[in-house]
Amino acid sequence: MNIKFLVNDYMLIWNLLFGPSISETVHKMKQKLWMNYQKQYGKIQKDRNLLFMEQKNFIPDDDTLYNLFLETEVYDTIKKETEKYRLSLLKIWDENKKEASSILKELLRFDIKPYKVLVVHPNLEVVDYSKDKKCNILVYGKKNKDKDSIQILTDLIYGIVKNELGNYQEEYKEIVQAVLELAIQNEFCTRMSKESHYLVGDPTLKFLKRQIYPYWLMYLGADREEMLRYMMRDKIAFDAEKYAIEGELKKINLYAFIDFCIKNQRYIVKINELEIN
Repeated sequence: MNIKFLVNDYMLIWNLLFGPSISETVHKMKQKLWMNYQKQYGKIQKDRNLLFMEQKNFIPDDDTLYNLFLETEVYDTIKKETEKYRLSLLKIWDENKKEASSILKELLRFDIKPYKVLVVHPNLEVVDYSKDKKCNILVYGKKNKDKDSIQILTDLIYGIVKNELGNYQEEYKEIVQAVLELAIQNEFCTRMSKESHYLVGDPTLKFLKRQIYPYWLMYLGADREEMLRYMMRDKIAFDAEKYAIEGELKKINLYAFIDFCIKNQRYIVKINELEIN
């Protein structure tokens, strides 16, 4: 898997203008610009989609606000901090890319095209993507001060894979989201860190993920004996004897596994058989 980490002035400034204020100084700048250039503010709001699709050759229809920001000492400082942050992300990826790429290939079973991560200031707290599967760009900027390098890497990979899935089976987005979490936030992070992260994720999906979990283990290729080891590792219990082993699951990719869960959801989601620990 190939990832490039870049800082793009236009994307960074757009997020500074339309995202949360990262400092009191930036907040005052935005207020001043809004008071004096409301028309220009309205014009460039649409630039977000163009920045994703035409990032390399992007030319704004109106560059007034971009230029005003570029010419400030405040932006010089923000750009330097963002560049330093970019280097920290690049280091994490370089140190882990071989193992991460191998694990990801095992879990997804489909290839991911080369990606560009457009790094923005971490105080913006943003992970953004176009939702267009043709677009191989992720915008990323998060504080992550309480996360180790593997968790930060997991966040990045999660954003990329989520973008790859796009609007796949949008009518069943909760199942898609649950499977995505099982694959990246849970199993990918577990394998990278060598300790279970199966209690991580959206709490509203906890029930659904636990129902899918036995079939997810089959997707990973587990037999009944191996299921017990996974259950002990992840602290998730179920009666393995109640489940017929679906041998074909270990041969399909993540898209097909999502389809399997959707097709068989009436049998998978059994409230009265759920065991929660």
